[in-house]
Amino acid sequence: MKLIPYLMFREGKCQEAFAFYARALGGEIVSTATYGDMGPDIPEPMRPFIANIQLLAGGAMIMGADAMENPEGQATTSVNIEVDSIEDAERIFAAMSDGGQVRMPLAESQWALRFGMFDDRYGQPWMINLMKPAP
Repeated sequence: MKLIPYLMFREGKCQEAFAFYARALGGEIVSTATYGDMGPDIPEPMRPFIANIQLLAGGAMIMGADAMENPEGQATTSVNIEVDSIEDAERIFAAMSDGGQVRMPLAESQWALRFGMFDDRYGQPWMINLMKPAP
């Protein structure tokens, strides 16, 4: 299991910020998906914005996205838990979200075999990711 910071950006600044981080940290952006890549149901104004980006630098990873919404009081940084199996994803998602609020049910996504988001019972945002194998 890996714990990975997940940074949420307002005003469509994710791509710009991650390009800066890649230069500053000597890293490489290894994956990018826009909201438009996720399907036709995404509202047109959000389609060009980043839904998921991954930066690898010195053996560490950070991930991020442009926030579609940011309810008052919701943190803008989540801890992403990268797991190794569907079973781990389902077990950890169920345990950690118990008593909290599921923001996105655990399911396959553009970049992951399983992805889900929730705020735990203490109001802290978390994500579970089981990444798809690199092509």
